[in-house]
Amino acid sequence: MSQEIYRIETVAPESEGGGLIRRRMVRVDSFDAAKAMAQRIFTLARRPHAAGPPVAMVRVTNGAGYELFSISIDD
Repeated sequence: MSQEIYRIETVAPESEGGGLIRRRMVRVDSFDAAKAMAQRIFTLARRPHAAGPPVAMVRVTNGAGYELFSISIDD
């Protein structure tokens, strides 16, 4: 089974500057696995006791940089 590489990026709220907080490169078997990982990251980052800067959005991009999925506090 071939694996694919995706980027999972966490983005700060506009009130905090809206910039990229962290970019993770993940190698997974499918897009669905990357999407599930992004959803888990978003859930953990939104907890009241989460460490680090606030997160407004998590997005998944492919190797070419195209956004394939995003989840935000506005959803």
